Amino acid sequence: MSKDEKHICPYCKSSMTKWRTPQMPFGGSTTWTSEFLYICFNDECPYFVGGWDWMWNNYHRSVSYRHTLDPSTGLTSPIPVSSHSSLKEDIIEG
Repeated sequence: MSKDEKHICPYCKSSMTKWRTPQMPFGGSTTWTSEFLYICFNDECPYFVGGWDWMWNNYHRSVSYRHTLDPSTGLTSPIPVSSHSSLKEDIIEG
């Protein structure tokens, strides 16, 4: 994937945002295959909006998820969030 390539959320067609994956200090391990992911931070995205009800109806948890793309593997997956502001502190670029 090129540096200038735009990553688009398949659920809302918004541009996804580059997000820094957490790094583990002192040689700890992490499951991230990349130093960053692309995440849809559109608070109107139907994937995110519908996730609140889906998680409550299936697990009785007040959480949702956002759509992510791992640029090193091309794999997409949900990433759990507990609020609209969750994960936004590690945005690399808008």
